[in-house]
Formats: sequence, C-alpha cells, structure tokens
Amino acid sequence: QVHLVESGGGLVEPGGSLRLSCVASGFTFSSKGMKWYRQAPGKEREFVATISAHEDFVRVADSVKGRFSISRNNLQNTVYLQMNSLQPENTAVYYCGIWGDDDRWGQGAQVPVSS
Repeated sequence: QVHLVESGGGLVEPGGSLRLSCVASGFTFSSKGMKWYRQAPGKEREFVATISAHEDFVRVADSVKGRFSISRNNLQNTVYLQMNSLQPENTAVYYCGIWGDDDRWGQGAQVPVSS
C-alpha cells in the first residue's frame, strides 16, 4: 500500500516560515518524482512544486517562486516544502503526491496564515 503522510502544518503569522514534511512508504520512493499541491478555502486544488527522483529537475509555481522551495531526502523517503514569507493568501491545506499519479495523495497538512 502506498502511504503519504504530511506533517509540520499549523498556524503561522504573516511573514513567518514553515517546513512541511511528507513521509512516503509502499513504493520505491527514490524512483519517483514527487509534488506538492494545495487547496485554499473555496478554491480548486492547485500546483505548488515538484521535484524529480534525483533532484535534477525542480519546478515551483510562479505564485510562490522565490518564497517556497522543495527538496527531498531519498534515504528517509521524505519530501519537504519550505515556505517562507507566508501571507494570508497562502492559507490552504497542502498535499503531497507522486508525480504521474493524480489519484493518491496524503491526508493534507493545514496551514492557516493569520495573526
């Protein structure tokens, strides 16, 4: 079974930073690209970032470029999303997934950005 478990979410003030983690199991993590999507209240799920299996390709959405970054540790089967300079418009539930698989996601990490 594929399992994706996000952690690290929580309330953060505007201007603050947060790092999300996603621990994966049930597949060969080191052979798969990974991705982060988010869903803000009342909006559709949208792309945030992706990283290839061995980090030779990285892409971050224009809306968060320069503030968010994605990384991974293949020895620990973990993909990270570093979020800096958070603003209220970044409030969302953040999900990790496997690149090329649109059907399986983690349970999501809630990130409310508010003072």
